[in-house]
Amino acid sequence: MKPNNFKKSMGFQKLLALGVLAILYVFFAIFGTNFFSWTYLVNILDASYFIGFMAIGVTFVIITGGIDLSLGTTMMCAALLGGAAYNIWGWGISESLVLVVLVATFIGVLNGIFVAYLKLPPFIATLGTQMMGMGFGAIVTKVMTMRYPTVGTPDGFFKNIFYKTSSGFPVGAVWLAGAFIIASILLNKTKFGRYTFAIGSNREAARLSGIKVERWQALVYTLCGFFSGLAGIFYAAVYTSIIPSTGNGLEVLAIAGVVIGGTSMTGGIGSISGTIIGVFIMSILKQGLMSMGLQAHWQTFFTGIVVIGAVLLDNYRIAQAQKVKVTNKSNK
Repeated sequence: MKPNNFKKSMGFQKLLALGVLAILYVFFAIFGTNFFSWTYLVNILDASYFIGFMAIGVTFVIITGGIDLSLGTTMMCAALLGGAAYNIWGWGISESLVLVVLVATFIGVLNGIFVAYLKLPPFIATLGTQMMGMGFGAIVTKVMTMRYPTVGTPDGFFKNIFYKTSSGFPVGAVWLAGAFIIASILLNKTKFGRYTFAIGSNREAARLSGIKVERWQALVYTLCGFFSGLAGIFYAAVYTSIIPSTGNGLEVLAIAGVVIGGTSMTGGIGSISGTIIGVFIMSILKQGLMSMGLQAHWQTFFTGIVVIGAVLLDNYRIAQAQKVKVTNKSNK
């Protein structure tokens, strides 16, 4: 396990992220146009749903010391196939949404096999499935945009279940809160979570202690795929239209939220609560820059700065933990 000082440092970064979240909101409320309004609050929530579900899933992966670059295209590929099932194959909306989750989970299984059993580097394995997912979705749909039912149509009820009610209540926030609670329990109160931390802290020590590392690592990637499938459902509920050959780059928003929230890229340290804080920082940054009239390329630029800053802070935290470890050894 990591030193206690490392864990305290992670807690400090989580508090720091919470402070940044509050400062950003106040800043954009002052300098943005109508940012402090119900409309922008709903926009922030809308942008947080799909990022949040992807981020929750990849938190487990990063804690094991891995990475999943296929998040965005997995989500879009699954949503495209669900859209094809509804629009082309004549499936019902319920069956189509189940297919979304199944497709994304299957891609997660592939990632788990490639990384855990075939020993491919996570960066390379998930980069490969990223390209496969992006291409496969376009092949199946023949590069046609897939549209999900809108409010007022016979199957538009799914938006009232996953997005917001007819009265405007953002029910998607309730789903995200539920996912946060379940994922937190899974990470902190179950064998699955303990093994996730153990693999990320010291893979070989975990193996020697009797943990079947390959099996649990594969399950972690499968879980990540499952959450990407949920993200696909909420993306479809919010935005309706799914465009082929897109999704590449959306994984950066999720990974950035995870790192900003205090999860270490080296593995062994992380939390779901920190991830959710990081996700809302990314969403507020995006909507806040829009409220100031800045275009999408500025949003991308500042997102990159935030990501670099979070990783630098993570590296500093690791360096400080190593110093403490060396100091403790020399004092013995």
